Amino acid sequence: MSTELDPIPTEVPANTAAPAKTEAPNPETPNTGTPNPASPTDASAGTSPTPSSGGPPADPRRRDPAPSSAPGQAAGQPGHAGLKKKNINGVVLVATMGALAFGFDTGVISGAIPFLKLPTADGGLALSPNMVGWVTSSLVLGAAFGGILSGGLADRNGRKKTLLVLAALFIIGALGTSLAPTAAVMVIFRFILGLAVGGASATVPVFIGELAPTHIRGPLVARNELTIVTGQLLAYTTNAVIANVFPGHPHAWRFMLVLCTLPALALFFGTFHLTESPRWLVSKGRRDDAEKVLWQLRHDDDVSEELNALEKHVQWTRREASTSFFDDLRVPWMRRITLIGIALAFLSQMTGVNSVMYYAPMILIDTGLGTNAALVATIGNGVVAVCSVAFGSIVLLPRFRRRPMLLIGQIGVTCALALMGAMFTVIAPGPTRAYLVLAFMMLFLFFMQGFVAVIFWLMLAEIFPLRIRGKAMGLAVFANWMANFLVASLFPPLEAALGGNLFFIFAAINFATIFFYLKFIPETKGRSLEQLEEDFAMHGRALPESP
Repeated sequence: MSTELDPIPTEVPANTAAPAKTEAPNPETPNTGTPNPASPTDASAGTSPTPSSGGPPADPRRRDPAPSSAPGQAAGQPGHAGLKKKNINGVVLVATMGALAFGFDTGVISGAIPFLKLPTADGGLALSPNMVGWVTSSLVLGAAFGGILSGGLADRNGRKKTLLVLAALFIIGALGTSLAPTAAVMVIFRFILGLAVGGASATVPVFIGELAPTHIRGPLVARNELTIVTGQLLAYTTNAVIANVFPGHPHAWRFMLVLCTLPALALFFGTFHLTESPRWLVSKGRRDDAEKVLWQLRHDDDVSEELNALEKHVQWTRREASTSFFDDLRVPWMRRITLIGIALAFLSQMTGVNSVMYYAPMILIDTGLGTNAALVATIGNGVVAVCSVAFGSIVLLPRFRRRPMLLIGQIGVTCALALMGAMFTVIAPGPTRAYLVLAFMMLFLFFMQGFVAVIFWLMLAEIFPLRIRGKAMGLAVFANWMANFLVASLFPPLEAALGGNLFFIFAAINFATIFFYLKFIPETKGRSLEQLEEDFAMHGRALPESP
Protein backbone atom coordinates (compact mmCIF):
# COMPACT_ATOMS: atom_id res chain seq x y z
CA MET A 1 0.00 0.00 0.00
CA SER A 2 1.36 3.33 -0.98
CA THR A 3 1.11 5.45 2.13
CA GLU A 4 4.15 7.68 1.81
CA LEU A 5 3.17 11.15 2.90
CA ASP A 6 6.34 12.96 1.84
CA PRO A 7 7.09 11.72 -1.66
CA ILE A 8 9.27 14.58 -2.85
CA PRO A 9 12.48 15.00 -0.86
CA THR A 10 13.65 18.00 -2.86
CA GLU A 11 11.03 20.41 -4.13
CA VAL A 12 11.09 24.02 -5.12
CA PRO A 13 8.85 26.06 -2.79
CA ALA A 14 5.95 27.62 -4.62
CA ASN A 15 4.38 30.94 -3.91
CA THR A 16 0.78 30.36 -2.94
CA ALA A 17 -0.36 33.85 -3.78
CA ALA A 18 -2.83 34.32 -6.62
CA PRO A 19 -1.12 33.48 -9.94
CA ALA A 20 0.00 36.26 -12.18
CA LYS A 21 -2.35 36.95 -15.04
CA THR A 22 -0.97 35.54 -18.30
CA GLU A 23 -1.85 36.44 -21.86
CA ALA A 24 -4.72 34.35 -23.18
CA PRO A 25 -4.05 32.28 -26.33
CA ASN A 26 -5.47 33.52 -29.62
CA PRO A 27 -8.96 32.02 -29.87
CA GLU A 28 -8.73 31.89 -33.66
CA THR A 29 -5.82 29.49 -33.54
CA PRO A 30 -6.60 25.78 -33.06
CA ASN A 31 -5.22 24.19 -29.90
CA THR A 32 -2.57 22.10 -31.57
CA GLY A 33 0.08 22.33 -28.88
CA THR A 34 2.22 24.62 -31.09
CA PRO A 35 2.73 28.33 -30.59
CA ASN A 36 0.48 30.88 -32.25
CA PRO A 37 2.47 33.13 -34.53
CA ALA A 38 0.06 36.00 -33.96
CA SER A 39 0.21 35.79 -30.18
CA PRO A 40 1.96 38.68 -28.41
CA THR A 41 3.55 36.20 -26.01
CA ASP A 42 4.79 33.99 -28.80
CA ALA A 43 8.43 34.70 -28.29
CA SER A 44 8.52 33.25 -24.82
CA ALA A 45 5.59 30.91 -24.60
CA GLY A 46 7.40 27.88 -25.87
CA THR A 47 10.77 28.42 -24.29
CA SER A 48 12.19 25.35 -22.60
CA PRO A 49 14.83 26.01 -19.99
CA THR A 50 18.08 24.19 -20.31
CA PRO A 51 17.84 20.93 -18.37
CA SER A 52 19.86 20.82 -15.20
CA SER A 53 22.87 18.59 -15.05
CA GLY A 54 21.86 14.99 -14.69
CA GLY A 55 18.26 15.74 -15.72
CA PRO A 56 16.40 13.92 -18.47
CA PRO A 57 17.17 14.86 -22.08
CA ALA A 58 14.81 17.11 -23.98
CA ASP A 59 11.91 15.35 -25.68
CA PRO A 60 12.79 15.18 -29.42
CA ARG A 61 9.10 15.16 -30.33
CA ARG A 62 8.53 18.66 -29.01
CA ARG A 63 8.42 21.45 -31.56
CA ASP A 64 9.52 24.51 -29.65
CA PRO A 65 10.27 27.84 -31.28
CA ALA A 66 13.58 29.51 -31.04
CA PRO A 67 14.81 30.03 -27.48
CA SER A 68 13.90 33.25 -25.78
CA SER A 69 15.69 35.11 -23.09
CA ALA A 70 12.45 35.95 -21.33
CA PRO A 71 12.65 34.58 -17.80
CA GLY A 72 10.10 32.58 -15.87
CA GLN A 73 8.62 30.56 -18.73
CA ALA A 74 7.57 27.00 -18.18
CA ALA A 75 9.12 24.15 -20.08
CA GLY A 76 6.71 23.19 -22.82
CA GLN A 77 4.53 26.28 -22.43
CA PRO A 78 2.78 25.68 -25.82
CA GLY A 79 1.46 22.39 -24.46
CA HIS A 80 -0.42 24.37 -21.81
CA ALA A 81 -2.70 26.06 -24.33
CA GLY A 82 -6.27 25.64 -23.17
CA LEU A 83 -5.25 24.79 -19.61
CA LYS A 84 -6.16 26.94 -16.64
CA LYS A 85 -4.39 27.42 -13.35
CA LYS A 86 -6.03 25.57 -10.44
CA ASN A 87 -6.20 26.75 -6.84
CA ILE A 88 -4.52 24.10 -4.67
CA ASN A 89 -7.01 24.78 -1.88
CA GLY A 90 -9.92 23.96 -4.19
CA VAL A 91 -8.25 20.74 -5.31
CA VAL A 92 -7.65 19.72 -1.70
CA LEU A 93 -11.26 20.55 -0.83
CA VAL A 94 -12.51 18.09 -3.46
CA ALA A 95 -10.07 15.39 -2.35
CA THR A 96 -11.11 15.76 1.29
CA MET A 97 -14.70 14.91 0.33
CA GLY A 98 -13.36 11.37 0.76
CA ALA A 99 -12.41 12.24 4.34
CA LEU A 100 -15.82 13.88 4.86
CA ALA A 101 -17.55 10.69 3.69
CA PHE A 102 -15.20 8.69 5.96
CA GLY A 103 -16.19 10.78 8.98
CA PHE A 104 -19.90 10.86 8.15
CA ASP A 105 -20.11 7.08 7.67
CA THR A 106 -18.27 6.32 10.91
CA GLY A 107 -20.28 8.85 12.91
CA VAL A 108 -23.79 8.28 11.59
CA ILE A 109 -24.13 4.78 13.05
CA SER A 110 -24.11 6.23 16.59
CA GLY A 111 -27.51 7.81 16.03
CA ALA A 112 -28.95 4.89 14.08
CA ILE A 113 -28.18 2.22 16.71
CA PRO A 114 -31.00 3.10 19.18
CA PHE A 115 -33.52 2.75 16.33
CA LEU A 116 -31.92 -0.39 14.89
CA LYS A 117 -32.32 -2.07 18.27
CA LEU A 118 -36.10 -1.63 18.11
CA PRO A 119 -38.31 -4.63 17.19
CA THR A 120 -39.05 -5.13 13.50
CA ALA A 121 -42.70 -4.24 14.16
CA ASP A 122 -41.51 -0.78 15.20
CA GLY A 123 -39.30 -0.34 12.14
CA GLY A 124 -35.99 -1.54 13.64
CA LEU A 125 -33.95 -4.67 12.95
CA ALA A 126 -34.17 -6.06 16.51
CA LEU A 127 -30.40 -6.01 16.97
CA SER A 128 -28.97 -7.84 19.97
CA PRO A 129 -25.85 -6.44 21.69
CA ASN A 130 -23.70 -8.87 19.68
CA MET A 131 -25.36 -7.81 16.41
CA VAL A 132 -24.92 -4.15 17.32
CA GLY A 133 -21.20 -4.89 17.56
CA TRP A 134 -21.17 -6.67 14.21
CA VAL A 135 -23.14 -3.97 12.40
CA THR A 136 -20.77 -1.31 13.74
CA SER A 137 -17.51 -3.20 13.40
CA SER A 138 -18.18 -4.66 9.93
CA LEU A 139 -17.34 -1.22 8.52
CA VAL A 140 -14.10 -1.18 10.50
CA LEU A 141 -13.15 -4.67 9.34
CA GLY A 142 -13.78 -3.62 5.75
CA ALA A 143 -11.63 -0.54 6.32
CA ALA A 144 -8.66 -2.66 7.42
CA PHE A 145 -8.70 -4.47 4.07
CA GLY A 146 -9.76 -1.42 2.07
CA GLY A 147 -6.64 0.41 3.17
CA ILE A 148 -4.40 -2.39 1.93
CA LEU A 149 -6.25 -3.02 -1.36
CA SER A 150 -6.50 0.65 -2.27
CA GLY A 151 -2.73 1.03 -2.23
CA GLY A 152 -2.25 -1.42 -5.08
CA LEU A 153 -5.19 0.07 -6.98
CA ALA A 154 -3.79 3.58 -6.61
CA ASP A 155 -0.34 2.48 -7.76
CA ARG A 156 -1.72 0.68 -10.83
CA ASN A 157 -4.49 3.01 -11.97
CA GLY A 158 -3.70 6.34 -10.36
CA ARG A 159 -4.98 8.31 -7.39
CA LYS A 160 -7.79 10.01 -9.32
CA LYS A 161 -9.34 6.80 -10.63
CA THR A 162 -9.01 5.23 -7.20
CA LEU A 163 -11.00 8.10 -5.68
CA LEU A 164 -13.71 7.50 -8.31
CA VAL A 165 -13.90 3.82 -7.34
CA LEU A 166 -14.04 4.74 -3.65
CA ALA A 167 -16.81 7.26 -4.31
CA ALA A 168 -18.83 4.55 -6.09
CA LEU A 169 -18.31 2.20 -3.13
CA PHE A 170 -19.41 4.96 -0.73
CA ILE A 171 -22.62 5.44 -2.75
CA ILE A 172 -23.38 1.71 -3.04
CA GLY A 173 -22.70 1.14 0.65
CA ALA A 174 -24.81 4.10 1.78
CA LEU A 175 -27.79 3.10 -0.34
CA GLY A 176 -27.47 -0.55 0.69
CA THR A 177 -27.39 0.19 4.41
CA SER A 178 -30.33 2.61 4.22
CA LEU A 179 -32.46 0.03 2.39
CA ALA A 180 -31.26 -3.07 4.31
CA PRO A 181 -34.20 -5.37 5.18
CA THR A 182 -32.21 -7.50 7.67
CA ALA A 183 -29.21 -7.26 9.95
CA ALA A 184 -27.23 -9.62 7.69
CA VAL A 185 -27.74 -7.37 4.66
CA MET A 186 -26.78 -4.38 6.81
CA VAL A 187 -23.50 -6.07 7.77
CA ILE A 188 -22.67 -6.79 4.10
CA PHE A 189 -23.19 -3.21 2.98
CA ARG A 190 -21.42 -1.81 6.03
CA PHE A 191 -18.43 -3.93 5.02
CA ILE A 192 -18.60 -2.39 1.52
CA LEU A 193 -18.67 1.05 3.14
CA GLY A 194 -15.64 -0.01 5.15
CA LEU A 195 -13.69 -0.78 1.99
CA ALA A 196 -14.35 2.80 0.90
CA VAL A 197 -13.50 4.25 4.32
CA GLY A 198 -10.22 2.34 4.52
CA GLY A 199 -9.35 3.28 0.96
CA ALA A 200 -10.02 6.94 1.71
CA SER A 201 -7.91 6.81 4.88
CA ALA A 202 -4.96 5.55 2.83
CA THR A 203 -5.45 7.42 -0.45
CA VAL A 204 -6.61 10.93 0.42
CA PRO A 205 -3.65 12.05 2.59
CA VAL A 206 -1.17 10.53 0.13
CA PHE A 207 -2.89 12.23 -2.80
CA ILE A 208 -2.84 15.61 -1.03
CA GLY A 209 0.80 15.13 -0.05
CA GLU A 210 1.76 14.42 -3.66
CA LEU A 211 -0.07 17.47 -5.00
CA ALA A 212 0.95 20.05 -2.40
CA PRO A 213 4.00 22.33 -2.54
CA THR A 214 6.57 21.46 0.11
CA HIS A 215 6.17 24.56 2.27
CA ILE A 216 2.41 24.01 2.83
CA ARG A 217 2.27 20.22 2.63
CA GLY A 218 1.90 19.73 6.39
CA PRO A 219 -1.10 22.06 6.87
CA LEU A 220 -2.80 20.72 3.74
CA VAL A 221 -2.42 17.08 4.80
CA ALA A 222 -3.67 17.99 8.30
CA ARG A 223 -6.95 19.07 6.72
CA ASN A 224 -7.69 15.38 6.17
CA GLU A 225 -8.00 14.69 9.92
CA LEU A 226 -9.94 17.91 10.46
CA THR A 227 -12.38 16.98 7.69
CA ILE A 228 -12.90 13.50 9.18
CA VAL A 229 -14.03 14.88 12.54
CA THR A 230 -16.10 17.51 10.72
CA GLY A 231 -17.90 14.70 8.93
CA GLN A 232 -18.59 13.03 12.26
CA LEU A 233 -19.97 16.29 13.65
CA LEU A 234 -22.28 16.66 10.65
CA ALA A 235 -23.48 13.08 11.17
CA TYR A 236 -24.26 13.72 14.84
CA THR A 237 -26.10 16.93 13.95
CA THR A 238 -28.25 15.40 11.21
CA ASN A 239 -29.01 12.42 13.46
CA ALA A 240 -30.36 14.75 16.14
CA VAL A 241 -32.36 16.80 13.63
CA ILE A 242 -34.00 13.72 12.09
CA ALA A 243 -34.80 12.19 15.50
CA ASN A 244 -36.51 15.40 16.65
CA VAL A 245 -38.22 16.35 13.37
CA PHE A 246 -39.60 12.82 12.92
CA PRO A 247 -40.13 11.65 16.50
CA GLY A 248 -41.15 8.01 16.69
CA HIS A 249 -40.87 7.51 12.93
CA PRO A 250 -40.25 3.78 12.27
CA HIS A 251 -37.67 4.46 9.58
CA ALA A 252 -35.74 7.37 11.12
CA TRP A 253 -32.55 5.34 10.92
CA ARG A 254 -32.98 4.90 7.17
CA PHE A 255 -33.17 8.69 6.73
CA MET A 256 -29.95 9.00 8.74
CA LEU A 257 -28.06 6.44 6.70
CA VAL A 258 -29.18 7.61 3.26
CA LEU A 259 -27.63 11.04 3.92
CA CYS A 260 -24.24 9.32 3.66
CA THR A 261 -24.70 9.47 -0.11
CA LEU A 262 -24.31 13.27 -0.13
CA PRO A 263 -20.54 13.54 0.58
CA ALA A 264 -20.05 10.45 -1.62
CA LEU A 265 -21.79 12.16 -4.54
CA ALA A 266 -19.75 15.32 -3.95
CA LEU A 267 -16.57 13.22 -4.13
CA PHE A 268 -17.73 11.36 -7.24
CA PHE A 269 -18.60 14.41 -9.33
CA GLY A 270 -15.80 16.53 -7.89
CA THR A 271 -13.18 13.95 -8.84
CA PHE A 272 -13.80 14.62 -12.55
CA HIS A 273 -12.33 18.09 -12.00
CA LEU A 274 -9.23 16.87 -10.16
CA THR A 275 -5.76 16.58 -11.62
CA GLU A 276 -3.84 13.33 -11.35
CA SER A 277 -0.89 13.06 -8.99
CA PRO A 278 2.27 14.34 -10.73
CA ARG A 279 4.35 11.76 -8.85
CA TRP A 280 2.21 8.91 -10.17
CA LEU A 281 2.37 10.33 -13.71
CA VAL A 282 6.17 10.48 -13.57
CA SER A 283 6.31 6.92 -12.21
CA LYS A 284 4.37 5.82 -15.30
CA GLY A 285 6.68 7.66 -17.68
CA ARG A 286 4.14 10.42 -18.44
CA ARG A 287 6.49 13.35 -17.94
CA ASP A 288 4.58 15.79 -20.17
CA ASP A 289 1.33 15.14 -18.31
CA ALA A 290 3.08 15.60 -14.97
CA GLU A 291 4.50 18.90 -16.21
CA LYS A 292 1.02 20.14 -17.13
CA VAL A 293 -0.34 19.21 -13.69
CA LEU A 294 2.49 21.02 -11.92
CA TRP A 295 2.00 24.06 -14.16
CA GLN A 296 -1.70 24.13 -13.19
CA LEU A 297 -1.05 23.82 -9.44
CA ARG A 298 1.96 26.12 -9.07
CA HIS A 299 2.12 29.91 -9.22
CA ASP A 300 5.42 29.88 -11.11
CA ASP A 301 5.21 28.89 -14.77
CA ASP A 302 8.67 27.33 -14.73
CA VAL A 303 8.24 23.91 -13.05
CA SER A 304 11.21 22.22 -14.71
CA GLU A 305 13.38 22.12 -11.58
CA GLU A 306 10.61 20.58 -9.46
CA LEU A 307 9.83 18.10 -12.24
CA ASN A 308 13.48 17.05 -12.52
CA ALA A 309 13.70 16.55 -8.75
CA LEU A 310 10.53 14.48 -8.89
CA GLU A 311 11.96 12.26 -11.63
CA LYS A 312 15.15 11.69 -9.67
CA HIS A 313 13.16 10.75 -6.58
CA VAL A 314 11.01 8.26 -8.50
CA GLN A 315 14.14 6.67 -9.98
CA TRP A 316 15.72 6.43 -6.53
CA THR A 317 12.54 4.88 -5.11
CA ARG A 318 12.55 2.21 -7.81
CA ARG A 319 16.11 1.25 -6.96
CA GLU A 320 15.32 1.05 -3.25
CA ALA A 321 12.12 -0.91 -3.84
CA SER A 322 14.17 -3.83 -5.14
CA THR A 323 15.28 -4.53 -1.56
CA SER A 324 13.21 -7.17 0.22
CA PHE A 325 11.09 -5.78 3.06
CA PHE A 326 11.66 -8.90 5.13
CA ASP A 327 15.42 -8.67 4.59
CA ASP A 328 15.29 -5.10 5.88
CA LEU A 329 13.43 -6.26 8.99
CA ARG A 330 16.37 -8.50 9.86
CA VAL A 331 18.31 -5.32 10.64
CA PRO A 332 17.72 -4.83 14.40
CA TRP A 333 17.12 -1.09 14.41
CA MET A 334 14.71 -1.28 11.45
CA ARG A 335 12.78 -4.12 13.08
CA ARG A 336 12.64 -2.20 16.35
CA ILE A 337 11.29 1.05 14.87
CA THR A 338 8.77 -0.85 12.71
CA LEU A 339 7.40 -2.67 15.75
CA ILE A 340 7.25 0.59 17.72
CA GLY A 341 5.24 2.19 14.90
CA ILE A 342 2.82 -0.74 14.71
CA ALA A 343 2.36 -0.68 18.50
CA LEU A 344 1.77 3.08 18.44
CA ALA A 345 -0.96 2.68 15.79
CA PHE A 346 -2.60 -0.21 17.67
CA LEU A 347 -2.52 1.43 21.10
CA SER A 348 -3.95 4.69 19.80
CA GLN A 349 -7.19 2.81 19.13
CA MET A 350 -7.10 0.98 22.46
CA THR A 351 -7.76 4.34 24.08
CA GLY A 352 -11.37 3.40 23.34
CA VAL A 353 -11.90 6.54 21.29
CA ASN A 354 -14.29 4.82 18.93
CA SER A 355 -16.35 3.42 21.78
CA VAL A 356 -17.20 7.08 22.36
CA MET A 357 -17.49 8.10 18.70
CA TYR A 358 -19.68 5.10 17.72
CA TYR A 359 -21.66 4.46 20.88
CA ALA A 360 -22.02 7.81 22.68
CA PRO A 361 -25.85 7.92 22.41
CA MET A 362 -26.10 4.33 23.65
CA ILE A 363 -23.83 5.16 26.62
CA LEU A 364 -25.84 8.28 27.48
CA ILE A 365 -29.13 6.39 27.22
CA ASP A 366 -27.74 3.91 29.76
CA THR A 367 -27.09 6.82 32.12
CA GLY A 368 -30.81 7.59 32.13
CA LEU A 369 -31.05 10.14 29.31
CA GLY A 370 -33.82 9.89 26.70
CA THR A 371 -32.99 8.83 23.13
CA ASN A 372 -33.57 12.21 21.47
CA ALA A 373 -31.79 14.07 24.27
CA ALA A 374 -28.83 11.67 23.95
CA LEU A 375 -28.60 12.35 20.21
CA VAL A 376 -28.60 16.11 20.77
CA ALA A 377 -26.02 15.82 23.55
CA THR A 378 -23.74 13.82 21.24
CA ILE A 379 -23.38 16.90 19.01
CA GLY A 380 -21.22 18.33 21.80
CA ASN A 381 -18.76 15.47 21.30
CA GLY A 382 -18.48 16.33 17.63
CA VAL A 383 -17.88 20.00 18.34
CA VAL A 384 -15.17 19.18 20.90
CA ALA A 385 -13.48 16.77 18.46
CA VAL A 386 -13.33 19.36 15.67
CA CYS A 387 -12.12 22.16 17.95
CA SER A 388 -9.53 19.89 19.59
CA VAL A 389 -7.99 18.76 16.29
CA ALA A 390 -7.80 22.37 15.13
CA PHE A 391 -6.28 23.47 18.46
CA GLY A 392 -3.75 20.63 18.54
CA SER A 393 -2.58 20.96 14.94
CA ILE A 394 -2.59 24.76 14.64
CA VAL A 395 -1.71 25.98 18.15
CA LEU A 396 0.13 23.19 20.01
CA LEU A 397 2.02 21.31 17.31
CA PRO A 398 4.21 24.23 16.13
CA ARG A 399 5.13 25.13 19.73
CA PHE A 400 5.73 21.85 21.56
CA ARG A 401 7.67 18.65 21.05
CA ARG A 402 5.94 15.46 19.93
CA ARG A 403 6.73 13.16 22.84
CA PRO A 404 5.50 15.44 25.68
CA MET A 405 2.29 16.12 23.76
CA LEU A 406 1.67 12.40 23.30
CA LEU A 407 2.32 11.68 26.98
CA ILE A 408 0.13 14.55 28.19
CA GLY A 409 -2.66 13.34 25.93
CA GLN A 410 -2.31 9.76 27.14
CA ILE A 411 -2.40 10.78 30.81
CA GLY A 412 -5.47 12.95 30.16
CA VAL A 413 -7.23 10.11 28.32
CA THR A 414 -6.55 7.69 31.19
CA CYS A 415 -7.89 10.08 33.84
CA ALA A 416 -11.02 10.89 31.81
CA LEU A 417 -11.82 7.19 31.33
CA ALA A 418 -11.43 6.52 35.06
CA LEU A 419 -13.74 9.44 35.86
CA MET A 420 -16.36 8.18 33.39
CA GLY A 421 -16.32 4.79 35.10
CA ALA A 422 -16.62 6.45 38.50
CA MET A 423 -19.76 8.31 37.45
CA PHE A 424 -21.49 5.00 36.74
CA THR A 425 -20.39 3.68 40.13
CA VAL A 426 -21.13 6.51 42.55
CA ILE A 427 -24.04 8.41 40.96
CA ALA A 428 -27.56 7.05 40.45
CA PRO A 429 -29.07 6.97 36.93
CA GLY A 430 -30.58 10.28 35.89
CA PRO A 431 -29.74 13.65 34.35
CA THR A 432 -26.90 14.39 36.79
CA ARG A 433 -25.05 11.20 35.91
CA ALA A 434 -25.80 11.70 32.20
CA TYR A 435 -24.36 15.20 32.01
CA LEU A 436 -21.31 14.35 34.12
CA VAL A 437 -20.57 11.36 31.86
CA LEU A 438 -21.01 13.65 28.84
CA ALA A 439 -18.62 16.19 30.38
CA PHE A 440 -15.93 13.55 30.92
CA MET A 441 -16.53 12.23 27.38
CA MET A 442 -15.72 15.71 26.13
CA LEU A 443 -12.63 15.87 28.34
CA PHE A 444 -11.57 12.49 26.94
CA LEU A 445 -12.03 13.73 23.35
CA PHE A 446 -10.09 16.92 24.08
CA PHE A 447 -6.99 14.96 25.10
CA MET A 448 -7.48 12.23 22.49
CA GLN A 449 -8.13 14.40 19.43
CA GLY A 450 -6.06 17.43 20.43
CA PHE A 451 -2.96 15.53 21.58
CA VAL A 452 -2.86 11.79 20.82
CA ALA A 453 -4.57 11.74 17.40
CA VAL A 454 -2.61 14.75 16.10
CA ILE A 455 0.72 13.25 17.18
CA PHE A 456 0.45 9.58 16.38
CA TRP A 457 -0.37 10.02 12.66
CA LEU A 458 2.43 12.56 12.34
CA MET A 459 4.96 10.32 14.08
CA LEU A 460 4.01 7.37 11.88
CA ALA A 461 4.87 9.51 8.87
CA GLU A 462 8.23 10.44 10.42
CA ILE A 463 9.76 7.41 12.13
CA PHE A 464 9.89 4.73 9.41
CA PRO A 465 13.07 4.53 7.27
CA LEU A 466 12.45 5.69 3.73
CA ARG A 467 13.11 2.40 1.99
CA ILE A 468 10.49 0.55 4.04
CA ARG A 469 8.17 3.48 4.75
CA GLY A 470 5.34 2.41 2.46
CA LYS A 471 5.15 -1.20 3.66
CA ALA A 472 5.74 -0.34 7.31
CA MET A 473 3.05 2.35 7.17
CA GLY A 474 0.69 -0.18 5.59
CA LEU A 475 1.22 -2.60 8.49
CA ALA A 476 0.70 0.20 11.02
CA VAL A 477 -2.56 1.34 9.37
CA PHE A 478 -3.79 -2.27 9.27
CA ALA A 479 -3.00 -2.65 12.99
CA ASN A 480 -4.83 0.60 13.70
CA TRP A 481 -8.01 -0.57 11.96
CA MET A 482 -7.86 -4.03 13.52
CA ALA A 483 -7.67 -2.47 17.00
CA ASN A 484 -10.61 -0.30 15.98
CA PHE A 485 -12.46 -3.49 14.96
CA LEU A 486 -11.82 -5.10 18.34
CA VAL A 487 -13.14 -2.08 20.22
CA ALA A 488 -16.18 -1.65 17.96
CA SER A 489 -17.19 -5.34 18.03
CA LEU A 490 -16.54 -6.07 21.71
CA PHE A 491 -17.83 -2.87 23.29
CA PRO A 492 -21.62 -3.53 23.03
CA PRO A 493 -21.62 -7.02 24.62
CA LEU A 494 -19.05 -5.99 27.26
CA GLU A 495 -20.98 -2.83 28.06
CA ALA A 496 -24.18 -4.87 28.39
CA ALA A 497 -22.41 -7.22 30.83
CA LEU A 498 -20.23 -4.76 32.78
CA GLY A 499 -21.99 -1.43 32.39
CA GLY A 500 -19.84 1.59 33.26
CA ASN A 501 -17.16 -0.65 34.81
CA LEU A 502 -15.94 -1.25 31.26
CA PHE A 503 -14.35 2.21 31.33
CA PHE A 504 -12.11 1.11 34.21
CA ILE A 505 -10.75 -1.63 31.90
CA PHE A 506 -9.99 0.95 29.23
CA ALA A 507 -8.36 3.16 31.87
CA ALA A 508 -6.11 0.28 32.97
CA ILE A 509 -5.01 -0.44 29.38
CA ASN A 510 -4.19 3.23 28.84
CA PHE A 511 -2.33 3.50 32.14
CA ALA A 512 -0.01 0.71 30.98
CA THR A 513 0.34 2.45 27.60
CA ILE A 514 1.85 5.50 29.34
CA PHE A 515 4.86 3.39 30.40
CA PHE A 516 5.25 1.95 26.91
CA TYR A 517 5.39 5.46 25.47
CA LEU A 518 7.88 6.57 28.12
CA LYS A 519 10.24 3.73 27.30
CA PHE A 520 9.98 3.37 23.52
CA ILE A 521 8.54 6.43 21.77
CA PRO A 522 11.28 8.70 20.34
CA GLU A 523 11.28 12.46 19.97
CA THR A 524 11.15 13.42 16.29
CA LYS A 525 10.79 17.19 16.24
CA GLY A 526 13.71 19.31 15.09
CA ARG A 527 15.28 16.73 12.75
CA SER A 528 14.87 15.94 9.10
CA LEU A 529 13.70 12.47 8.16
CA GLU A 530 17.25 11.66 7.08
CA GLN A 531 18.66 12.78 10.45
CA LEU A 532 16.07 10.67 12.27
CA GLU A 533 17.00 7.64 10.24
CA GLU A 534 20.68 8.18 11.04
CA ASP A 535 19.89 8.51 14.76
CA PHE A 536 17.87 5.30 14.74
CA ALA A 537 20.62 3.45 12.89
CA MET A 538 23.39 4.66 15.22
CA HIS A 539 21.62 4.67 18.57
CA GLY A 540 18.40 2.72 18.10
CA ARG A 541 16.40 5.84 18.96
CA ALA A 542 16.11 9.52 18.09
CA LEU A 543 18.18 11.83 20.22
CA PRO A 544 16.60 14.76 22.10
CA GLU A 545 15.66 17.78 20.04
CA SER A 546 18.41 20.28 19.49
CA PRO A 547 17.89 23.51 21.49
